[in-house]
Amino acid sequence: MAGPIRIIGGGLAGCEAAWQIARQGASVELWEMRPARATEAHVSDRLAELVCSNSFRSDDAETNAVGLLHEEMRRAGSLVMAAADRNKVPAGQALAVDRTGFAEAVQQAIEEEPAIRVRREEVSGLPDAAAGPAIVATGPLTAPALSQAILATTGEDHLAFFDALAPIVHRDSIDFSRAWFQSRYDKEGPGGDRAAYINCPLDRARYDAFVDALLAADTIPFRDWERDTPYFEGCLPIEVMAGRGRETLRFGPMKPVGLTDPATGTRPHAVVQLRQDNALGTLFNMVGFQTKLTHGAQKRVFRLIPGLEEARFARLGGIHRNTFINSPALLDDELRLRRAPHLRFAGQITGVEGYVESAAIGLLAGRFAASERAGADACPPPATTAFGALLSHITGGHLGAGSTFQPMNVNFGLFPPVAGRLPKRARKAAMVARARADLSRWLEGNRAAAA
Repeated sequence: MAGPIRIIGGGLAGCEAAWQIARQGASVELWEMRPARATEAHVSDRLAELVCSNSFRSDDAETNAVGLLHEEMRRAGSLVMAAADRNKVPAGQALAVDRTGFAEAVQQAIEEEPAIRVRREEVSGLPDAAAGPAIVATGPLTAPALSQAILATTGEDHLAFFDALAPIVHRDSIDFSRAWFQSRYDKEGPGGDRAAYINCPLDRARYDAFVDALLAADTIPFRDWERDTPYFEGCLPIEVMAGRGRETLRFGPMKPVGLTDPATGTRPHAVVQLRQDNALGTLFNMVGFQTKLTHGAQKRVFRLIPGLEEARFARLGGIHRNTFINSPALLDDELRLRRAPHLRFAGQITGVEGYVESAAIGLLAGRFAASERAGADACPPPATTAFGALLSHITGGHLGAGSTFQPMNVNFGLFPPVAGRLPKRARKAAMVARARADLSRWLEGNRAAAA
């Protein structure tokens, strides 16, 4: 009898891969090093802990690629999406979750699944072929010993980038004589809410004073091994964005569009939004305010924001280095390492960015591994689906000659174009319709192959 498929890493990708394998009738050993070994960013030993934002981003499957990916994952029986849906908190059109409830739901499902055995031990080396198939889903905070083992096996250097954490504020410390609840354009979100965000307005003078203080504030110095590491463009620290131009923040995380200050009846010059971070609604995170400022500087500068003058912080912002492999050169279209095909990689270590994208690659890796174990063809999803577009990006389908591989969120730019010249909205609608039809055929083909 074949032994269990090993999965190294108990984050979103590892847990999703384990769940998919178990659903297809194979056994799993899921290895997680916490609590025996901690990381720079985790604060608990829960499986699937969210270490950055609590947002899974847009849940709009009609016009947003990540919303379409949400839909595809739900249709594919995703554990991560089921746990997210059960633990969602108000966030406008976004899907945000109570981070503790979400992690507990995933962990409970994994621990109660008879086909999955969880082992709380650090893995310092890659399993050899004799040990059977394995999935490496250690994420951006892979321990040094395993990182060296991956480096030795792949024969390539790691690529690395910085990812930053946004501060979290206690709701009862926010001054609602200055701040108000509203979603942009009053759009309704997954929970039926039209006022999911707390908004703190800044006029021109306060905005200029805030930018001046931000640019003058002290930041935490880089360690020697961090100095040449680039930031991921989709998660830049707030002070780095401000350094690119005084108006950058007004066209980024502090854009005031779609919002009306009830105190003035007009749109503010700039706005800081806070999104609910837990089910009780007692904690809110500062949207887009990832930072490398010192803790003292964060308290001083962020309390210049109207409504946050007396803010109490449940967590201040921070920063950590993320690591990913050069997947297009190393992995085949079933996420197998070409040099050692008994090994698959999944999650952020493959060069996808975002919770949902990481879990989606875990879902695919788990399905591929289970199909291979069953002796069935592991057919990759069509590139016209969100699954397939993301997979194609990390395995080389969207890279030109001489391109440098960089982390990527799912977006419609990764999808093959539709035929004909269509307006933007019609083009997205056509892509979505095509993706839904092609996903249906892919899922039905998988069911037939497994029967």
